[in-house]
Amino acid sequence: MRRQTKRQILQHSAKKSRSSRDGGKSQCVIHTAEEIEGIRQAAATTAGILETILAGIRPGVALNDLDLLAGGVMRDHGVDSAFKGYLGFPGEICISVNDEVVHGISCRDRIIQLGDIVSVDCGTRCGGYIGDTAKTVSVGPAVGQAANLMAVTEKSLMAGIDVARTGNTVWDIGVAIENVVSASGYKVVRDFVGHGCGVKLHEAPEVPNYPTAKSREPLYAGMVLALEPMVNVGDHRVKIDNDGWTVRTIDGGWSAHFEHMILITESKPEILTWPKSVSS
Repeated sequence: MRRQTKRQILQHSAKKSRSSRDGGKSQCVIHTAEEIEGIRQAAATTAGILETILAGIRPGVALNDLDLLAGGVMRDHGVDSAFKGYLGFPGEICISVNDEVVHGISCRDRIIQLGDIVSVDCGTRCGGYIGDTAKTVSVGPAVGQAANLMAVTEKSLMAGIDVARTGNTVWDIGVAIENVVSASGYKVVRDFVGHGCGVKLHEAPEVPNYPTAKSREPLYAGMVLALEPMVNVGDHRVKIDNDGWTVRTIDGGWSAHFEHMILITESKPEILTWPKSVSS
C-alpha cells in the first residue's frame, strides 16, 4: 500500500485540528501560553541537536552511522525522535543527499562523498511538545550551483518568515518564498509543504511554499508554523523511491531543504529553532 504523502497527512490533520477563531471556521491552532513555553523549549533543544548532527557530516561517513549518532544525541538530551515509527518511518532523522528532496532513510551502504550536499530534517518529542527543523549543508566547501542553491533556499525561508505576521495570511508566505526562488531560476517543490506544529508533529494549517487559492488562512498570534521550502535546480516534480519514503527530483537535479519553526506574535515572528550560536 502506498504511504500517505505529507500533503495527505496534513489534510487529515486539518480536519481534526482545534480552532479558537471564527467559530471553528478557520483551520488553525492557537496555542496557549503554557503550550508555547513547552514548544519553545522543544524547538530550542531540537535546534541544538541538529547542529550536533550536522557537525558529524564528513566524507566517508555512512548514512546509517549518522542516523545512529542522531539517536544517541537525542537520548543524551532526554528526548525521542518525532519521526521514528511515525506512519512506519524507520529512521531517527531524515537524511537526503543531492537529488533526494526529503524523507530520505539511512542506508548502511550509502557513504557520504566530498562534494555532496546533505539535507537533515530533525524532529523530536520533548515533554509532550514537538521540535522540527532542517538544514542542507555541503560536504567540503560549497561551490558553484550547489552553493547558490543552498543560499537561495535559505534566503527564501527567511523571506517567508519575514511576512509571517498577524494580519497577513498563509498565502503571503507562499508568495514571498516563491518570489525568491523564481528569481533564481529554480523551482519550488509543490507536492510537499510546511505545516502547523507544536503539540502534534503535523497540525493545521498547511503552509505551501507557493501561493494557492486555498492558502488564505489568516495568521494569528499564538500560531506555531514549520516553514520549510524545498527547492529544486530543475523540474519541480518529484517521485518516491521503492523504499516508500525517499523523495527525489524527477530529473535528477539537486535539491535543498531548510526549515524553521516560528511563533506568530503581535509583532515580528519569533524563530524558535534558531541555533543558540547564531545571533538573531
